[in-house]
Amino acid sequence: MIQNIIFDFDGVLVDSEIIAGRAFSRYLSQRNIIFSEQEFCETYSGNKTINVVSDLSTKFNIKEKEIFFQEVMAIANHIYSNELTTTTGIKELLNTIKHKKLIGSNSPKERIIKGLKKVNLGKYFDEDNIFSFDMVESPKPNPDIYLKAIEVTGIQPKNTIIIEDSIVGVQSGIAANIKVVGLVSGGHWAGRSSQILLDSGASAVAKNYKELINIIDKL
Repeated sequence: MIQNIIFDFDGVLVDSEIIAGRAFSRYLSQRNIIFSEQEFCETYSGNKTINVVSDLSTKFNIKEKEIFFQEVMAIANHIYSNELTTTTGIKELLNTIKHKKLIGSNSPKERIIKGLKKVNLGKYFDEDNIFSFDMVESPKPNPDIYLKAIEVTGIQPKNTIIIEDSIVGVQSGIAANIKVVGLVSGGHWAGRSSQILLDSGASAVAKNYKELINIIDKL
């Protein structure tokens, strides 16, 4: 019986993956480089920003990686502070389920807490149950974040599921020996096939919170 649910943050609880894509697209357009939000989401969803900057610097021959990182983060932070919303139906889901709720994310803990407050989700999560990349040695797709959650809270993997929206997130959960369910209700999934999450090892994929509840009830 499932007793614990670990939620990814970006793209699962808050509709922020599309924000990251928007930030990179705006930054690159200023340099006459065409790179759409959709292209970002298809290629880089779930990845750390610094890794995306490194890859795109090589791809588009951008010399000053540090400046690239700082400027794209400034754009992203502005959008995040002013345009952040929850993913569709997530409040209904959190109000419905009775499971222990945790977060496991490739974002810094401070950013997660700020985002939760921004969209009024803070009441659903104890800060001691938020686990982030700055708490471990290696981010997703390595399993460290989820293993840290198990270590600190004492939850059992067999009684736990992870809700993820990205390939690297699914890979991380599988590597931690925890069952993963995909959720594709975020804006960055528009027009994309969820099959890639199943191919990465997700046990099932939900398009919305009602489908997710049905999946959870059957596990």
